[in-house]
Amino acid sequence: MSEHDVDTGTAEPPRHLARVIGITMAAAVGGLLFGFDTAVINGAVDSIQADFELSASVLGFTVAITLLGCAVGAWFAGGLADRWGRKKVMVAAAFLFAINSAGSAFAVSEWDLMVWRLVGGLAIGIASVIVPGYIAEIAPSKWRGALASVQQLAITIGIFVALLSDASFASAAGGAANEFWWGLSAWRWMLLVGVVPAVIYGVLALIIPESPQFLIRAHRDKDAARILSRVSGVRDTDGKIRQIRESFEREDRASYRDLRGPALGLQPILWVGMAIAALQQLVGINAIFYYSTTLWKSVGFSESDSFTTSVITSIINVSMTFVAIFFVDRVGRRKLLLAGSIGMTVGLLAATLAFLQAEGAGEDVALPGIWGPVALVGANLFVIFFAATWGPVMWVTLGEMFPNRIRSIALGVATMVNWVFNFIVTLTFPWVSANLGLWVMYAAFTVFAVVSFVFVRTRLPEFAGKDLEDNAELASAR
Repeated sequence: MSEHDVDTGTAEPPRHLARVIGITMAAAVGGLLFGFDTAVINGAVDSIQADFELSASVLGFTVAITLLGCAVGAWFAGGLADRWGRKKVMVAAAFLFAINSAGSAFAVSEWDLMVWRLVGGLAIGIASVIVPGYIAEIAPSKWRGALASVQQLAITIGIFVALLSDASFASAAGGAANEFWWGLSAWRWMLLVGVVPAVIYGVLALIIPESPQFLIRAHRDKDAARILSRVSGVRDTDGKIRQIRESFEREDRASYRDLRGPALGLQPILWVGMAIAALQQLVGINAIFYYSTTLWKSVGFSESDSFTTSVITSIINVSMTFVAIFFVDRVGRRKLLLAGSIGMTVGLLAATLAFLQAEGAGEDVALPGIWGPVALVGANLFVIFFAATWGPVMWVTLGEMFPNRIRSIALGVATMVNWVFNFIVTLTFPWVSANLGLWVMYAAFTVFAVVSFVFVRTRLPEFAGKDLEDNAELASAR
């Protein structure tokens, strides 16, 4: 049965669109916490290293261990969502976000800080799977791309809020390492403030409706029909429920065995999803956000200027996400990703050439003449194209590309791959930069930007404008 056989109500009345936008924004607070918790360490990293007397390698692992937690959280999130429901898993993630922020702020050594950051990673990993999957399931197909892009907008806002918060605390205290309110260092307040959005997320998760797909699998058809009608604007709810149930193929819950297939032991569409997830990290976006303050200090900016530059970069990241929200359903996923790959390649190549001219080493590195501005322009050009394309569109694509039956667990596996490669890039960036030079790292990012273009051009189908049930047929045909 295709979308032409069921009146799914693609011309939703404004009240339905307003309602689904509100629910999407509430769910996307998980994305805000995702961005906040991954970026907030940026302003605290130098002070943590000084307070706990950490070597560069231990510091890198302290920053990156969150990403291991993200990978674990992502792996289990899909199964938990199918077992407990999307809402309960969101509440669990909010609880983990809150205790991570409090625990990290009062850490007494690098070891318990690592533990709390690992807990935070579990929360981020869960949110990174639940939010795009939930939005894809609740959104009308006509608006799914734009609504799913709100997840990335929330992530970028979270990053911006984290960097702005870091800069504000550092400025108010006269430095991130200096004492602030109640005898706590400013860097500890940077981490503690994350409790506030975590509590807000938990409350909102209790209010929003459950996913229709989960309700149908749980044989709660009346509840599913009400949500499909009131939120998604579906007119023929009985027909839509039959369509969704048929797409499950079997009534029992999916397991990881269902991911097996003919392509090196896995379903071909899963390989496509994992590759897209890996490439989003291999172009190096999080190296810029996790180490941006340290990075700009290393090329001649003062601490104050570095914080300001990082905030400016984050503002660009937020504002350009609106480009994706506007165009993703009009232009399509593939065209946006291809344009993004080209733009990222140009920006990364400029940064590579600039850092190739660097003089000195370690903390004494400097970019002579015009090469400082070239590096700044190249890095921000990269951020512009990433934020308008690969940042949000990757999450849109992952949320919609998998068949209904395996969506939650396949999305969890693909997202785990995203976090694993995030971990690899984050852990290797300081060592490679210090021992081989920043230009080597940026050259590697440039190569992967080129690879991302080739992969999308040759392997990624277009999912725009199709019901999730139709996407399953397209994915299997691929």
